[in-house]
Amino acid sequence: MLASVERSGVVEATHDGSVAAVRSNGTLVASDGEVHRQYLARSAAKPFQVKVAQSYGAALAPEQIAIGTASHGGQPIHLAYVKEMLAEVDLDERALRCPPGWPYVPSAKVRLTSVGHRRPKPLFHNCSGKHAAMLRACVAMGWPIETYLSPSHPLQEANREEFERMTGESAGVDAIDGCGIPVFSVSTAGLAKAYARLGSDQDYAQIWQAMHRYGALTSDWGAVPAAISQWADVAAKGGAEGLIGISTRSDLGIAIKSRDGSMRPLGPVVLASLEQLRLIPILTRQYGADRLSEPVWGGGGKVGSVLAEVMLT
Repeated sequence: MLASVERSGVVEATHDGSVAAVRSNGTLVASDGEVHRQYLARSAAKPFQVKVAQSYGAALAPEQIAIGTASHGGQPIHLAYVKEMLAEVDLDERALRCPPGWPYVPSAKVRLTSVGHRRPKPLFHNCSGKHAAMLRACVAMGWPIETYLSPSHPLQEANREEFERMTGESAGVDAIDGCGIPVFSVSTAGLAKAYARLGSDQDYAQIWQAMHRYGALTSDWGAVPAAISQWADVAAKGGAEGLIGISTRSDLGIAIKSRDGSMRPLGPVVLASLEQLRLIPILTRQYGADRLSEPVWGGGGKVGSVLAEVMLT
């Protein structure tokens, strides 16, 4: 069990799942739960997709790399970087093939509607940065931009090959992510291995640094990945359906998956896992507890919390 939900001293819900801490050579250092069970990597695959785009000529600056790896919050700075990424290769947002969306951060949506936007747009989609990075690679290589979502497109074939190389696992069938990009299968152990290599492979140093330095660009201010990149020496990326990957510079990757797909337990479980792995000092743990706590509300006040139950062995 990853976490329990306590209300007024009564446990009313639990979240099952898995945690794995793995070296870049695949050695399992610590774990809890079924770490070899397969699921879809979702947005936790973005650092590896952006590395492929960069290797094929996307020529992204550090802040643009961060936006490329992002599930961004749709804030003005996020949208400005996506527009810049496209404009630099003579494209605009009409080239994006992600579906129309609203920002997942309520304040960002309110800001957009307050200045006259009445309909969702591909630009507002939280994956638009990744799509812009892919389009830049297509332009650089002379590949078709209209079909960059297709599993048979050379960029997507390269993404599959790189993801399998980093995880050491078969990517499975070409499932379709929420943004339309092919998404691959992975286990918690395999994803943790990939994140260990993200932090230890010199070819990924540029990606790691951008994610660590600009954590608020890779998600949104206050989100779990952004929060832990501020006070721990890690780069982190969340994924839909209760998933997060964490990369250290000490040849250790950590992956956490909530089986029911809830994002709610991730903050407390991340903190407990980092503490059990002795990756954060006491003072940092106290600061993190304030930032990553998940309160349970009742009657207008806090009446409980989500409690980490993970025990790494």
